[in-house]
Amino acid sequence: MANSSSSPRTAESNSAARIEDSGKANGALVAVMPAMLIVMLVVLMIELQSFSRLLIVLLMAPLGLIGAAAGLLVSGKPFGFVALLGLIALAGMIIRNAVILVDQIEQDVAAGHPRGEAIIDATVRRARPVVLTALTAVLAMIPLSRSSFWGPMAVAIMGGLLVATALTLLFLPRCTRSGTAARSSRQLRPVARHQPCRLRRIGA
Repeated sequence: MANSSSSPRTAESNSAARIEDSGKANGALVAVMPAMLIVMLVVLMIELQSFSRLLIVLLMAPLGLIGAAAGLLVSGKPFGFVALLGLIALAGMIIRNAVILVDQIEQDVAAGHPRGEAIIDATVRRARPVVLTALTAVLAMIPLSRSSFWGPMAVAIMGGLLVATALTLLFLPRCTRSGTAARSSRQLRPVARHQPCRLRRIGA
């Protein structure tokens, strides 16, 4: 009777200790997060040298949440501190792929290609290395996915990277084209405003 009554108490104490340790780890991570974000934004701004391109790259990062959530639900893995670490690593991988695509587009535009053709050609040329790099990372996570401790992190990275890679190749060219169209329309508006004044002067 003593053993049977003490085992639930031991399990409860172990669970409470895990929750407390997870809370401490999450608190330490949240404390460092603002500095990490500032450094990341500064590095990306130095690389991209444009607020519009920086915004496009950052918009690709949340796409990994779709695959990560689906992977954790299908596998039955819990979302905890280790899975949160996987999401942070996943965001870095997605941003790296987006920077590669945006940089290739800008290189083609600087070489004299029309922006529309540069967006399509750069996406087609970079699709293969981006996909192969993502598949390599996913395959490397398979052994870790069987671990009881590192499993949630591996599953989050695997699912998120697969979905985010496909969505990045689809949405990033569209976002870049939309941003280009918006900038060109803003540049044409002042010209359109001055044209009626010129016509009235000629008629007068």
